[in-house]
Amino acid sequence: MPTSPPPRLLKRWGLADPSPPVALGAGRWRVDTPSGAYHLREYAPDARRRVAFQHTVTAALDAAGLPVLAPVPAVRGGRTLVTAGGLGYALHPWASGLRRGGLELAFGQCERLGRLLGELHAALDRLTAPVQQSLLVPTPRAADAVAALDGMLAALPGDGNDFAALTERRLLERRALLTGMADHQPPEIEVSTVGHLHGAFHAGNLRYGGAGNVTAVLGWDALTTGPVAGELVRAAAALFACEDERGLDLDRVRAFVRGHRAVFPLDGGQIQAAVHREWWERLCDVGPLRHRYVGPPAGDGAGDGPDGDTGGGAGAAAALVGWWSEHLDRTLDVFAAPYDELPEETPGDSPAYG
Repeated sequence: MPTSPPPRLLKRWGLADPSPPVALGAGRWRVDTPSGAYHLREYAPDARRRVAFQHTVTAALDAAGLPVLAPVPAVRGGRTLVTAGGLGYALHPWASGLRRGGLELAFGQCERLGRLLGELHAALDRLTAPVQQSLLVPTPRAADAVAALDGMLAALPGDGNDFAALTERRLLERRALLTGMADHQPPEIEVSTVGHLHGAFHAGNLRYGGAGNVTAVLGWDALTTGPVAGELVRAAAALFACEDERGLDLDRVRAFVRGHRAVFPLDGGQIQAAVHREWWERLCDVGPLRHRYVGPPAGDGAGDGPDGDTGGGAGAAAALVGWWSEHLDRTLDVFAAPYDELPEETPGDSPAYG
C-alpha cells in the first residue's frame, strides 16, 4: 500500500484547501478541510464491484434518514469510487462521535439500539433485491472439534510448568463440554427470514452523540447476506457480553431484542434457532483456544504465541462459551421473551440516532 494517495487525487472531489492527508494505516487517510474532515480509503482493483454495490446500499440508507455515511461523489461524473494508478479510492465524511461499549448503555438505549438494527434490516430488505430464502448452512461437527483438541493436548510439552497445566485444564474443559453437549447439534437447515445484513454490528462500528444516540453506523465492508435472526443474535452477543464468567447481560439483551422486534418482527422460533446455532458454533470453534494457549500454527504470522495474550479476546470468548453452555435454556428463553410480550405503542419514541 502506498504511504500517501496520488497527487491531485483530492481534486477529483473538489475539496477546498485540503490539508495533507494523515495516514491511518492499511490504505486509509484522514483529510481535513476548512469545511470538515473526511476519510479517504484505498481499494484493490478486484474490489470494485463489491465496493460499488456497498456504495449504492449506503447511499440509499443515508437518503432514507438512517445514520449511515454515504460516499462523496466525484465532481465529474458523480462516481463514488474513482481510480488512480490502477487502484480505487473512495471518500466519506469523517465519522464524529464517541465509542461506547454495550454494557455502558442504559436499558432504554439498548432498546433504541435494537430498534436501529431493525430499521437497518427493514431498509435493506426494502432497498435491495430479494435474497434466496433457502440457505444450507453447514453445521460444525463436535467430533471434528474434539479431534482438534486431542491434537493440541498431544502436542503439549510434558515439563509440568504452570502454563502447560493451565492449558491442559482449559482444553479438557472444552472437550468435556463438547462431548457432554454433542446431542445438542442444530440442524443443517432451518426456515428463516434471509436478507442483506450489516455483517459487523458491534460497538467498534458505532458512534454516539452527546445525547447518547447513534450518529454513525460504520463497518459496511462486512455487508453480506444471511438469516436476519442470526445477525440479531450475533450483535447482541458482541454488544452485551461481559469479559469474564458473568456471560451475557441478559437484561440488556432482552431490551435490545425488544427494540428490534418493534420494527422488524420475526418470531420466537427463528430467534431461538439462531441462539442455538450461535452457541453451537462458538462451542465448536477451538481456534481461540489454540491461539490463547497453544499459539498459532508455525508460519502463519499471527502474533507471538501464547505469551502475547494478556487475557482479553480469546480468554473472554472461552469464558462466554462456558457460561452459555451452562445457561443455554435460560438464554434461549430470554432472547425469545420479547416475542411473547404484547407489542407496545411507541409512536412518540425518539429514534436511536440523530
